[in-house]
Amino acid sequence: MMLFFRLFYEFFKVGLFAVGGGMATIPFLYDISARTGWFTQADLFNMIAVSESTPGPIGVNMATYVGYVTGMDVAGIPTAVLGAAVASLGLVAPSIIVILIIASFLKSFRDNKYVNSAFYGLRPTSAALIAAAGITVAVANLFYEEVIRTAGWCIEAVNIKGIILAVILWILTNKVKKTKGLHPIIFIAASAVVGIVFSFT
Repeated sequence: MMLFFRLFYEFFKVGLFAVGGGMATIPFLYDISARTGWFTQADLFNMIAVSESTPGPIGVNMATYVGYVTGMDVAGIPTAVLGAAVASLGLVAPSIIVILIIASFLKSFRDNKYVNSAFYGLRPTSAALIAAAGITVAVANLFYEEVIRTAGWCIEAVNIKGIILAVILWILTNKVKKTKGLHPIIFIAASAVVGIVFSFT
C-alpha cells in the first residue's frame, strides 16, 4: 500500500511543478529515477520515444508506464494496473485542481496586474524546463555518456548514426519542400524502421 501512496505523491509533485506540459516533466522524471530506482535513464529514453510516438500527453504516458512496471515488480498484473492508474491520477490531479481554482477566480482577477505578472513569469520558466529536457535528450541520444564518463570527449563518444539520422530528419522537416509538410507520424515511423534496420542500440 505504501508503494501506491508514494507513486501518487511522486507524480503529484511532477504534475504540480512541471509547468509547460509533457516535455517539462522530464527533469522531474530524472530526479525520480535517481531517488527511487523505479526505472533507469535508459528506460526513460525508451519511454520518451514510445510516448512521443503514441497518442496522449508524454507525461501521462510515462506516469502510466512507470506505475505499471513498478506495480508489476510487486505482485503481477492486478498490482501493475493499479500502479498505472495511481501514478497517472497523481500526475493529472494537480492540473485538475489548479484549473478548477483558476476557472472560479480568473474571471474576477483576469485584469489584475499581479495575476498577469505571474502568467508572464511562468512563460520563461516553461521555456527553460522544456529547453533543459530537449538538451538532455539530445545529448543522451547523440553521444555515448558512458564513454564520456570514462574516456572523456573523444570520437568514440559520438553516436555517428544518431547524428546522421538527426541531420537528415532536420533537413527533411525544414528544408525539403516536398517532405517538410508531411505529418510527424511519418517521420516517427520511418525513424523506427531505420533504428531496426541499422541496429540503433
